[in-house]
Amino acid sequence: MIDYDKIAQQVMARCDELGRISQSDECLDRRYLTKEHKQANGLVGGWMQDAGMQTWQDEAGNLWGRWQAADPDAPRFIMGSHLDTVPNGGQYDGMLGVITPVTLIAAMKKVGVRLPFHLDVVGFGDEEGTRFSSTLLGSRALTGQWPASWAEVKDSDGISLSQALKDFGSDFASIPNATIATDNLLGYLELHIEQGPVLEDLDLPVGVVSAIAGAKRFEFNIIGMAGHAGTVPMNLRQDALCASSEMVLAIEKSAKTHGIVATVGRIQNRPNGVNVISGNTGFSLDIRSEFDDKRDIALDEILLELDAIAARRNVRIERKATHAADAVHCDAKLQSVLRNAIETQNIPVHTLFSGAGHDAMAIADICPVAMLFMRCDKGISHHPAEAIHTDDVAVSLAVLDQTLRTLPVL
Repeated sequence: MIDYDKIAQQVMARCDELGRISQSDECLDRRYLTKEHKQANGLVGGWMQDAGMQTWQDEAGNLWGRWQAADPDAPRFIMGSHLDTVPNGGQYDGMLGVITPVTLIAAMKKVGVRLPFHLDVVGFGDEEGTRFSSTLLGSRALTGQWPASWAEVKDSDGISLSQALKDFGSDFASIPNATIATDNLLGYLELHIEQGPVLEDLDLPVGVVSAIAGAKRFEFNIIGMAGHAGTVPMNLRQDALCASSEMVLAIEKSAKTHGIVATVGRIQNRPNGVNVISGNTGFSLDIRSEFDDKRDIALDEILLELDAIAARRNVRIERKATHAADAVHCDAKLQSVLRNAIETQNIPVHTLFSGAGHDAMAIADICPVAMLFMRCDKGISHHPAEAIHTDDVAVSLAVLDQTLRTLPVL
């Protein structure tokens, strides 16, 4: 019998220990292909070895551990998440999804459990995209999607991705070797903190993820005419900031109407003087939904409305698309196994979609994927205040244990 409460305490202690590996003395900041990345791989790799797993590091810097099945030709199932962080981040985002299965494997082995498949746990080196401004580098390497042009992508210090790999002990030309075979791959499961308030609001420790939202991003530039705040009459102004303000509210209204999420997170205003009418205002748009068609209908409406506002206010609007990613829907069969596992813990099953991106988005290109969300305190993430409860970790361990024991091998 596995003592999930005891294992949960070990998971929490390991998250604390891993959370101390940072390239900053002031906050948690651990980026791709840094010496801290290598140190984190070493620490987690040691825990994998303690659990009796075979370990290796692939050409993209991802850490792997395998709990072998008795049959060397058995299929493989992958669990994992990422070990990198955002600057000034929290110690559970990503890390929890690596540490938890590793710690569970040790406990399952101790009570004599054997699985009919190889269970691989991967700690991806880059999910956040903080260093090279391109997300999911680690998981994309598994799918063979590293274009040659990435070799010269540079970080803020002018170090190219190619050079960073070399400094890490790898080689850009060897990245194709990180691609994994898919003929015997059963699927991928990722445990992750919710990074939102839904489960906490429902007083539920875990939930099943239905899909990962597809996102589109734009940069808008509103061009008006700067002028003196005291001498230009209100009806003759071409105020870029006022036009932008109306546009932002129109975006919010449309998002609510269509049941999607849309965010204006950055605004830049010029000349930005206390006594000057704004002549140029720029703002961002991030629009997401678990259904691409629903998102795009709302987006079309938003773009038409912004054009109408610009015409009405006699300003010019420019837009540039900066990002597009389709929604990824989790595998129905894996979702069903997760729901059954939650029910065995006498917990109501709640299904929700993820508004944030995850490594599962990339892995969905090569196999069925699923995600289990765990409640986090106040929904806070990407922040030092990120927090979880040990009791919830224990529930997650029990659900994952039951999932692995009942996972169908076709």
